[in-house]
Amino acid sequence: MTPRQIDRYARHLMLREVGGPGQNAMLRARVAIVGAGGLGGPAGLYLAAAGIGHVTVIDDDQVERSNLQRQVQFSEASIGEPKARVLADRMMAINPDCIAGARQRRLDETNAHILLDGYDVVLDGTDSFETRFAINAACLHRGIPLVSGAVGRWDGQLGVFAKPGPCYRCFVTDAPEDAQSCAEVGIIGALTGIVGSAMALEAIKIVTGAGHALAGRLWLYDGLAGESRTVRLSRDPNCPACGG
Repeated sequence: MTPRQIDRYARHLMLREVGGPGQNAMLRARVAIVGAGGLGGPAGLYLAAAGIGHVTVIDDDQVERSNLQRQVQFSEASIGEPKARVLADRMMAINPDCIAGARQRRLDETNAHILLDGYDVVLDGTDSFETRFAINAACLHRGIPLVSGAVGRWDGQLGVFAKPGPCYRCFVTDAPEDAQSCAEVGIIGALTGIVGSAMALEAIKIVTGAGHALAGRLWLYDGLAGESRTVRLSRDPNCPACGG
């Protein structure tokens, strides 16, 4: 590392779980973020600040005024701009060590295997079960650890899905019939920052090998009560994605 990098990442270098090897691993890492909104935004900002060297943001949406209550990576001047491009530019402005690219397209089952090829970790901050299933299938096929977060109203959840443990569809086999978006049920803005930041933390742990990632476990956060719990997940032998 250069003297500038040693100064920038000094607080990481002091951590025995990270140190020089871990920081260099972050500088070499390739991470994909699917969804540049409430979860992908804080996750991306913290990954850039941490020194993740290569990040691709995948999102086909544009910034709307209603996003600004929680998507702190955007401003009034961002309205109408592509979310992926704005977030990628913010990340590179935070840290020149982070090369952030934008893919302004919708990820689905027809292109997920291509869009997610070559990454060390994938973060899923989307709100569509079809998209989540496509991301899960591609990560399974490529052997890529998946960090998946979700929020609604005052509640958040976060899990890491990686071999040989359960995949996302062991947890959610099919899309719930009563699934609703944040636009339909509401969302407290600060909650997205909590879960998005936790997604970044899990990605950093995976890249550096520090601690124990949430693989095979699900973290549940109740923002109204200020309480959280972690539950263990099991593989489903009849899972439509990884069963058998």
